[in-house]
Amino acid sequence: MNDAIPSPSIPGAPAPVSVVVPCYRCGDTIGDAVASIAAQSRRPAEVLLVDDASGDDTLDALHRVADAYPAGWVKVIASSPNGGPSRARNLGWQQAVQPYIAFLDADDTWAPDKVAWQMAELERDPRIALIAHRMKVAPRGAAPVPVRGAVRTSVIGRRRLLLNNPFPTASVILRRDLPFRFNERFRRVEDFLLWAQIGFSGYRCVKLNQVLAYWHKPTFGAAGLSGDLDAMHRAGKEVRRELLASGLVTRGEHWFARSVGLVRRGRRRMLLLMRPATR
Repeated sequence: MNDAIPSPSIPGAPAPVSVVVPCYRCGDTIGDAVASIAAQSRRPAEVLLVDDASGDDTLDALHRVADAYPAGWVKVIASSPNGGPSRARNLGWQQAVQPYIAFLDADDTWAPDKVAWQMAELERDPRIALIAHRMKVAPRGAAPVPVRGAVRTSVIGRRRLLLNNPFPTASVILRRDLPFRFNERFRRVEDFLLWAQIGFSGYRCVKLNQVLAYWHKPTFGAAGLSGDLDAMHRAGKEVRRELLASGLVTRGEHWFARSVGLVRRGRRRMLLLMRPATR
């Protein structure tokens, strides 16, 4: 752990952050997501909503949300054909103009001081390429969890990256100039592949010890791409093979990560079997 981060000062200027939000049939949740960005104590400079060829009224909903804020702060990008979250995030990244990129999914929300705390550490340590934090599942509309104790960062090294994904997507802020992008062949586990490429390439990646964002549905076993555990497991295997083929991990690291993945798959299956009995 590093020393505690001093409470962030809140300058008048916006944070030099572009927020990229991939949007697919999210008309009922996107308003809450953008409201949580607007409520930041240190508001990001721009928001990019990327409609991934939803085919319903999502694009209209995005424009209504954009019109509710100062002109130009929320930008709507229409993508066709549907390319999945990787392509949508890459399109937003391509059009972003700020030195840092943050990611938020259309059904998640941020705590009000998320950007302020992350920018405080980025400004204190310019070596950082990626900074994340903890997340938790919470009912939509629930009050944010207050910061508890000293806010600290820990460096995430190779061994930690081999265990599982330590960086929830909605927690990540990274440098826009990094020479990586989301792999558009992947529609699952695409986020972890990118974080692993960054970390295994030697860039400094850190994580705050606080909950600063929220999922509003279970992180597995629910509707959506993450709901299919078998597909997620297959995607994880593909990610491990990709990292091995590119020389970013050794063969020993590959087999260690694969073993951990099998254990994690078994645990998730057990939790899913237990879930109906606990309701």
